[in-house]
Amino acid sequence: MDYAFLLNWGKDHALTVVAVVITLVLIYHYVIERDKAVKLSKKYRNSIFEAQSRIFLNATQYLIEGNKDLAIKEFLNAVDLNRETIDTYFALGGLFRSNGEIEKAISIHRSLIARESISESTRLQALKELALDFDKGGFIDKAIETYKDVLKINRDQQDVIHSLCRIYEDIEDWDQAYNYRIMLSKVGQENQSETISHILVQKAKALFDKGQFKACAEELEDAFRFAPSVSAKILRLRLYLVLGNMENANGVLLELLKEHPMYATFIFVSLDQFNPKLPQKDEYKERLNQLKTYFLGLNDIDLMSSPSVVLSKIRLLKDLQKTTDAFNLLDDWMKNHGHSDVLKVEYIKILIEVGKVDEALQHTKSLLNNLHSSLTRHYCSQCGYNSDEIFWRCPQCHNWETIQFRWKV
Repeated sequence: MDYAFLLNWGKDHALTVVAVVITLVLIYHYVIERDKAVKLSKKYRNSIFEAQSRIFLNATQYLIEGNKDLAIKEFLNAVDLNRETIDTYFALGGLFRSNGEIEKAISIHRSLIARESISESTRLQALKELALDFDKGGFIDKAIETYKDVLKINRDQQDVIHSLCRIYEDIEDWDQAYNYRIMLSKVGQENQSETISHILVQKAKALFDKGQFKACAEELEDAFRFAPSVSAKILRLRLYLVLGNMENANGVLLELLKEHPMYATFIFVSLDQFNPKLPQKDEYKERLNQLKTYFLGLNDIDLMSSPSVVLSKIRLLKDLQKTTDAFNLLDDWMKNHGHSDVLKVEYIKILIEVGKVDEALQHTKSLLNNLHSSLTRHYCSQCGYNSDEIFWRCPQCHNWETIQFRWKV
């Protein structure tokens, strides 16, 4: 399923969807109210419902046209006509929120909660809407508090728990994020093991950066019990380096490369990240160099068919000022594979560095003829978010480990 397409379609047709849902709710409400209003004269009752119907149809039309302001005006007219129409208040509050008028939405939902005559289910719905108001308005503490108030009434609110997970992950409160992911795994159908593993890795990483390596290892073991995520394996590799366990470090690196060769280009970027204030920085750097030497010595046929692995080797060799070795490796690879635009660019740069300018010019002309777009970037496989930075959790759609690679120049 093309999730990016569905997401874009939802954004483009959001108002239409809202309009249809509101119309259905109001038609239902219209029928119920008409049956209940036995105390009013038939003529008076029909005149009210006719006026309400006209207002609702006008509001729906404005929503479809994308004119939220006029739709809000029509719903305000509906409220003036019949202040007992609860669904109209919910529709109006939702419109205010989607229109960015958060304070008005908050006021409406608070007024509903304060009513003594409403049912508990309606009060719960109003409380959820109020939490959404706070969430959308950026009032994080109030949103958390209100979401929790909803769960005090009914703990099986999957959407509320998911919202709390998102908030705590956004603010990097990993303890609370873990607690609510566990709760979500109990009430929801979706397996949360992979996400919980990532959260525990984040907790472990924070301990690693503080030099608390024993506690880091304990959290990391918990992460592996849930799922052996890529981020967990990279952190375990970093932990082996700081502890001087080179045999296990080499083994984890080889396992990572064989399972996820596309991650090779930033495995070493991740490994280079070490808190310079920690006393182990010199030993860590020395062991990392040993690991890089081990990597450069790997000649596995399957690994060497991966452009990402080859690119990593080329960059490491150039960092070591071994330009001739980098050229020989890449020249051989281009003759046998030669289908990666990124490696073609590296090849042209190395040709220039070793003085083969004419050959570099020929390859440049060939590259320009087949040029499609610019620069290598990471992107999210779920929503299409682009970034040059490494991200384990997409900043846009909040999914974990959806990072993909776009091999372009």
